[in-house]
Amino acid sequence: MSSSQCFENPSTLSSICGEGTVQDFGGLQTYITGSPDSKLAILLISDGLGYEAPNFRKLADKIAAAGFLVVVPDFFYGDPIIDYNDPNFDVKSWGKVHNPDKGYEDAKAVIAALKSKGVSAIGAAGFCWGGMVLVKLASSTDLRAAVVLHPGSITEDEVDDVKIHIAILGAEIDQWSPPEKLKQFGEKLLAKSEFDSFVKIFPGVAHGWTLRYNVDDESAVKSAEESHLDMLNWFTKYVK
Repeated sequence: MSSSQCFENPSTLSSICGEGTVQDFGGLQTYITGSPDSKLAILLISDGLGYEAPNFRKLADKIAAAGFLVVVPDFFYGDPIIDYNDPNFDVKSWGKVHNPDKGYEDAKAVIAALKSKGVSAIGAAGFCWGGMVLVKLASSTDLRAAVVLHPGSITEDEVDDVKIHIAILGAEIDQWSPPEKLKQFGEKLLAKSEFDSFVKIFPGVAHGWTLRYNVDDESAVKSAEESHLDMLNWFTKYVK
């Protein structure tokens, strides 16, 4: 996940944005939004910029408005990537500390916490780094459905291990997840009849378009909102 595309157009992080609250949940500081009594939950796993990105929390609130309890953990323990171009920042060292395997273990604890509070069905969406975590989670049936958006480096073996309904939303311009690669993943998934799958490539957009878009760019907002609607429709269909 060290491509410069992963960090283009970063947003200014804010600890107070969004309609929800930050609480300790599953051992992690977590932005929580939506009805606490909902039995349907969505776990959002961020890209490297973390859980305080305003567009990310805005998306969480949008999903919550559809009737879901939404949890957005801080998988980076207060250490998101703030300035990729900082000469003192070493992305490789950061990646060793905050690797997807660690994220996977932390996410399992969050899922367990949701189940312990009576949640009956859980879906999850992962963006870039979060997509790498989510494809690992999709190898079990702890989740009902997954949506992977412009993922980082995921492998054919990980795709082969998927066991739940999964949608992959990709960008036409993407160094990590080029359309050809995602279409191959789609063919592998379609060969499995035990769950539903869906791959969609969005034209004219680049890696990260679903979160790191310019709110003043009408075309960028439209593409991002289309991906959000696809994701929400997937959850509405399969997390129930």
